[in-house]
Amino acid sequence: MDKEQSYTFFAAVSRMKYIERWALMRASRPENLSEHSLEVAMIAHALCTIANVRYGKNLNGERAALIALYHDATEIITGDMPTPVKYGSDRLRSAYKAVEAEAQDHLLGRLPEDLQPAFREILMPEADETKDKDQSYMLRLVKAADKLSALIKCIEEENAGNGEFRTAKESTQRSIDAMCDELPEVRDFVREFLPPYGSTLDELS
Repeated sequence: MDKEQSYTFFAAVSRMKYIERWALMRASRPENLSEHSLEVAMIAHALCTIANVRYGKNLNGERAALIALYHDATEIITGDMPTPVKYGSDRLRSAYKAVEAEAQDHLLGRLPEDLQPAFREILMPEADETKDKDQSYMLRLVKAADKLSALIKCIEEENAGNGEFRTAKESTQRSIDAMCDELPEVRDFVREFLPPYGSTLDELS
C-alpha cells in the first residue's frame, strides 16, 4: 500500500510563534509573529465592523481577520525584516517585494494543488485588489491594523520604561495620523479604543 503524501504548510505556519519581531530593538518583552498576527486580525475585524456600522460600508470583516492572520506568514521563510531595511529605498523595497513573492509561492507549494488557489487568495489578496472597491478598502484597513498593532507595542514598551521604542512610536504615530485623515474607522479606533492600552489590569476593570 502506497504511503499517503503529507504536506508541510500548516506545520510551517505553526512556526510563526518562533519568529520574533523588532529584531533590531531592545524590547522589555519579546513579541512573536503569532501574537502580533492575532492582534492585527482582531483590530482589522474591528475596523471593518466600524466601517459597516457607522459608515455604510459592506466589508467582510471575517475575511479581513483571516487575511490578517496570514499577513506576515512569509516571515517564516524570510524572518522579520526590519522596516528600515524593507523601505530604506526604492531598490530595497523592490528587492524585498520579490523575496516576499517567492516566499509566498514557496509556502503555497507546501499545500495540495487543489487547495492552493483558495490559500493564494489569502496569502496574496493584493492580486484582486483593483477588481473590487470593497476588497481594496478592506486591505487598507488590514494594513492600518498592522500599524496600530505596532503602535500598541511601542506604547507598551514606553510604559515599561523602555525608551528604545521612542522614535519607532513617533514614526508609527505619524503614519497612523495620516491614515486617520482618509480612514474614519482608524480615527474612531484611535479615539475610542487606543487610550486604555498600557493600562494596568485594575485600571481596565
